Parts: sequence; structure tokens; C-alpha cells
Amino acid sequence: MSHALATAHRLSVTLQQRRRRVALCADEETRDMSPESFLSPNVVGRRMLSRREELGWSQEKVGMLIGIDESSSRARISRYELGTHEPPVGTARLIADALGVPLEHLYCEDDDVAALLLALAGLKGKVRQATIAGWLRELG
Repeated sequence: MSHALATAHRLSVTLQQRRRRVALCADEETRDMSPESFLSPNVVGRRMLSRREELGWSQEKVGMLIGIDESSSRARISRYELGTHEPPVGTARLIADALGVPLEHLYCEDDDVAALLLALAGLKGKVRQATIAGWLRELG
């Protein structure tokens, strides 16, 4: 078996195993990640983890800030960060608010664009509008 074929086979088996594990999960407050998302890193989890560590916060703290019971908050946030589950949009919005980032930042795959989203979130009112208008003129 060629190296490329062996790699493709391992990927297929891994995806099947993950699909089975996801199908077994009965946690109604989370939704399973689509098969396509298994092919790339878990963006939401990676961004959550990065921001949480920047703030020096525990998984328990983030969970409690979004209203998850203290006894299960670490496990739930861990599942989101590891990509075992992807939080529903409403939960992701609560997480983004708690971490002080825009929701779009959590879903942004491009690191440069994610940095721009954070910078824009820090601007308010007319300064933000003028900055966006200037960028659009330059790109236009």
C-alpha cells in the first residue's frame, strides 16, 4: 500500500471512529461538529483556549461565567476546546462575551483576519466607522 493510500485509509478510519463517538454523545446542549470540520483544526476550541489562557482563567471560571454548573463546567469547556463538541451558537456567543471577544473571532479560521476582528472590537463609534470606511476605500 502506498504512503498516500495508507494515510487516506487512516484518515477514513479516524473519521469513522470520531463519528461513532459523536453519535454516542447524548449531551443536548452541544451539537456535533460536521465531518468537514474534522479535516481542519477545531477553530472555535483553539480560539477559546488561546483567549482563556491569555486571561489566565481556568475552564471552570469560563464555564461558570456562562452559567454552567460548577461541577460540570471544566468538563464542558474542555470538550469545546478539544473539539469533542462544538458549542451551539448561543453558547458560543456567551463564551465570546465572557472572554471579551466578538463571536466572529471564535469562528474565524484566518489568524490575521481574527486579529483584525479583535482590533475592530476595541474601537467604538465614529472611530470604528471611519476605520472601516478607510479600509473599504483602500480595498475598493
